[in-house]
Amino acid sequence: MANLEVLNDKGKKVGTHDVSKTILEAKPVATVIHRTVVAEESNSRQGTQSAKTRSEVKGGGKKPYKQKKTGNARQGTTRAPHYAHGGMALAVKPRGYEKQVNRKERRAAILGALNQQIEAGNVSIADSIIFSTPKTRQATDLLKSLGLNDTRRVLVVLPAYDETTYKSFRNLPNVVVKTAPSSDAGAKTDVFSARDLLVAHKILVAQDAMKKIEEVWAK
Repeated sequence: MANLEVLNDKGKKVGTHDVSKTILEAKPVATVIHRTVVAEESNSRQGTQSAKTRSEVKGGGKKPYKQKKTGNARQGTTRAPHYAHGGMALAVKPRGYEKQVNRKERRAAILGALNQQIEAGNVSIADSIIFSTPKTRQATDLLKSLGLNDTRRVLVVLPAYDETTYKSFRNLPNVVVKTAPSSDAGAKTDVFSARDLLVAHKILVAQDAMKKIEEVWAK
């Protein structure tokens, strides 16, 4: 499938888009995609979890009872891990979960996943995805006209960050809005990932966004 239909907001065909040869020839490699997705999920973790050890828990400075002749096991503090309100044994502390994936491998994973979705017929191209005011009703009507309103997970890809469009879609639990890659380093972006492509059941891409994907990633 080298050509994809371009649809307007009424679901009518208004043209076709020739998909880049680089995308069509990109084959999904399971090991590359797996490494990329694992890295993406790891890098999204904050790593701020923290629990207190016995030395950090307040109190417990006094020996709870004398050492001998009580019939109990000897104890030095009530803040030991086996006591209620005691510290945690092997307490988790803040740490980084960052994993590195080189640019070429990440790009191969994204293009391979995108090609897989195109071949499965899950990618639709809209001539534009722009709303004048942030209204959920407009987003719902657009999805309905394109036959995507009952889809469990929809990935919408915009050519650039647009707050009005984000607000229109954000109340829809089955829709995730991302942007296409940009060559402008200072632009505000939320670029879609390989994982976003894999978990989406349908993908709606603005025509300008597809052109940007081909320009930046599929040269």
